This record gives sequence, structure tokens and C-alpha cells, in this order.
Amino acid sequence: MRNRRMFVLMIIVVLFVAVMGFSIGDRKKLTWPENFVLDASGVVQQWFYKPAGYIAGLFEDLTNLRGIYKENEELRKMAAAYARDKNKYNISEQQNKRLKEDLNFTERQKGLNDYRYLIAQVIAVSNDPYNQTIRINLGSKDGIQPNMVVVTRDGLVGHISRVTPFSSNVMPLTELDDKSPDSKQYAATVLGKESLSFGMVDNFDAETGKLSMSRIAENDPLTKNDVIITSGQGNVFPQGMIIGTVENVQVGDIGLTRTATIKPAADFDHLTEVFVVEVPSMEETAE
Repeated sequence: MRNRRMFVLMIIVVLFVAVMGFSIGDRKKLTWPENFVLDASGVVQQWFYKPAGYIAGLFEDLTNLRGIYKENEELRKMAAAYARDKNKYNISEQQNKRLKEDLNFTERQKGLNDYRYLIAQVIAVSNDPYNQTIRINLGSKDGIQPNMVVVTRDGLVGHISRVTPFSSNVMPLTELDDKSPDSKQYAATVLGKESLSFGMVDNFDAETGKLSMSRIAENDPLTKNDVIITSGQGNVFPQGMIIGTVENVQVGDIGLTRTATIKPAADFDHLTEVFVVEVPSMEETAE
């Protein structure tokens, strides 16, 4: 019995050594069990490798997506800041341009007359069709008085109708009404024909947006495209303020005088800065 066990053990050892030698030896081909094991393990690895790769790629994409979201947030903030700064720059640039033009305007006026031009900001515009007024940020503390005329670089806007310590109301030319006892008229003449032409700018037609000049003598040399300015007669408003341009001339209602249609020089829809014209008083002139 013992010899049989020794014999079986020896056979097992011999087979083990043979198998080890066969496995370790230099072989060009694998046995079919080895091929089967390798192929089976390859299939199993493929089943696990692909899902694992997908999951890993998903987490990587989520991480990248979070980074892209943060970058987009920063870009949006930068774009908003750029748009805000650009808007501020454009507003400042436009304001500087207007102020330079205003300064050039006042410098030119010094060579034409001895009027003082006080720059004012428009702070409110009334949309009441029965009482359209413009409010500016200068008042009696700044030397503003009723009936001072208000102009832009383009032309006459109106006159001061009411004054408070720190602000004033401007009655624009668009409120001229020859049928209203409260409406003031502007004595006017033609630029370059001051001693030959005369009329009264006394009405505004809201439908056409044009002014009317009446009491023009039959032999008056006023013609189309003439520039109408204030004449200064009556000592109410200063002379030389541009009112507008003649578009056409018609025969008056009575037939002895003529009337003219005038296109206003000032733009009443986009008023930001205006000038209040201060005329030296008689005492200052005498000095």
C-alpha cells in the first residue's frame, strides 16, 4: 500500500515537472487550453473595459463642462462690463464734443456782440399741449431774469417766463400764438438787410412745425431762404438771435402786407444744453 502511494506521488511529480518544463520552454504556439483561457479573459476584460472607459469619460466631460460654464460666466461679466464702459465712454465723448462746440460758439459770439452767454442744462420738458415749457437749472441766484432769451448753437429757443432761485421756465417758440394775449411776439428782420426788412414772428403751426412772420411791408426785400433774426426793436429781446429760414412768402389777409413761413433753426426735440443770453444793462454800458 505504501509502495503504491509512493509510485502515484512519483508519477504526479514527474507529470508536474513535465508540464512545467513544457510551459517554460521556448514554444511558438500555445495549447488550446491556453488559447481558450486567454480568449475568455479578453472577452471579459472587453466587457468591463468599455463601460469603465465610458464612465471615466463622462466624469471627465462633466469636469470640463463645469470649467466651461465658469469661463462663460466670466466672459459674460467681462462683456457686460465692456458694454457698460463703452456706453459711458460714448456718453462722455458726446458730452465733451457738445461742450467743445458750445465753447467755440460762445467764443465766436464774443466777436459779434458784448452779450454774455450762460450755459444751462435742460432738466425737464413739459408735454402738456396747452402749456409746453422747458425747465433749466439756472435761476435768480445765477442772475437769470424774465424775458431773457434762450438759444442753442443753432438758433433761438424762446424766452424766460418764470424764475425761481435755482431754476427757470423757458417759454419756447412753439408756444407762439397770435390769438393769445399772453403770447409774446418777436420783432424780426433779415440778416444782411437789417435796415430794409421788418416783421413780427408771432405764431407757430404745430401741424407743419413752422413759424409765421407777419406785418411784412409790401416793398420789403425779404425773399425765400433769407435768414430771420431778432431785430432788437422794442428793447424786449436782444438783436441778432437767429430764428430761422424763410421757406415761402404770401400776401397777407388784408392785402397790404405780406406773411412769411419760417423753418425754425433750433431743434426743440433734442435739447440738452442751452444758453441764456445776458445783455449788459444801461448802467454797465455807461460805465
